Amino acid sequence: MTANLHRGMGDYSCLLTRVFRYRTRPLADPKIHLHLVYKYGMVSILDLYHITMYLDQQLSDRIDSKLKTLQSARPLSPAMVEKLRERFMLEMTYNSNAMEGNTLTLKETYLVLSEGITIKGKSLKDHLEVKNHHEALEFIFDLVEHNKQHTISEHLIRELQSLVIGNIDTSIAGHYRDVEVAISASDHQPPLATEVSSKMADLVNWYSQNQANLHSIELAAIIHHRLVNIHPFADGNGRTARLLMNILLLQAEYPLVILLKNDRKKYYQTLSQADQNNLAPFVTFVARAVERSLDLYLDTIVPNRSQDEQYLRLNQLAGKFSLTQKHLNLLAREGKIVAHKRGRNWVSTIKDIQNYLDSKKQKGL
Repeated sequence: MTANLHRGMGDYSCLLTRVFRYRTRPLADPKIHLHLVYKYGMVSILDLYHITMYLDQQLSDRIDSKLKTLQSARPLSPAMVEKLRERFMLEMTYNSNAMEGNTLTLKETYLVLSEGITIKGKSLKDHLEVKNHHEALEFIFDLVEHNKQHTISEHLIRELQSLVIGNIDTSIAGHYRDVEVAISASDHQPPLATEVSSKMADLVNWYSQNQANLHSIELAAIIHHRLVNIHPFADGNGRTARLLMNILLLQAEYPLVILLKNDRKKYYQTLSQADQNNLAPFVTFVARAVERSLDLYLDTIVPNRSQDEQYLRLNQLAGKFSLTQKHLNLLAREGKIVAHKRGRNWVSTIKDIQNYLDSKKQKGL
């Protein structure tokens, strides 16, 4: 393997990409690391044991920094915890169900949960999905609070799906499918029903072998993808995967992470790329959702931010810099500026835009 590194820079880049894409444990031979430093001088300040495999290092460092800020503010007051939990549970219930075709709006979802109101013109199934999902969220919060490192198991995954589907279709709740399925708008063909049981055993074994070797966001994103890739249930796979993903993230002390209905196209696009063994786009998609949750939490618990740290819509920020709103939107979508969505609008801060411009200037761009 070391001899192959002498073939030139192109082969080196390809090799390093392969090392990080398929590595499940730290490199066994430190001589390889030393050789890369000696020959190319490119990884002299990096420890190969800490580099993330799929997650952009800059994004990873930024998220880790925000998580540390949140952790330093803990414990939050019980009233603040309850306020944030209710907000995030409502948002996730709405978005996760809407992602699967539920027609209730965010306001209607709130009324069903808080007032017990039946929304005229909306199906019983839509109402049950809201109540079931909220109950599933209460279950995972209770699970994490009472057993922070709960083991991921087939029993747990079936229990999550049972909570999601429950009284909507008791015949499939908590049971692996016995029929063949197809995924809408996807070229991926899930395994045969007869293969589901062994595939799920493989998923749990994969988790056991990799939980200590991956960044918690990578682990959560990949197990989400692997579950929907298997599509073990006749219904409720997406919602179950998003709940499972959040168990791992909550265990790692992140806030509840919400994949937005407005990002549905990007969600399915990056899942499709993951089906082709290109996991980085989906991991990045999830990581940016993690950062959004951290930003919302920090914005609530640290309300008196300086003016350049206050969140503004991109059209407001464009007027403060020599940039157009269209350009800022593109930078936000590509992850080149620190930004997150509130509703349909991207928001960022003066400080984050200035940091981006300063970084470009330093690079001579």
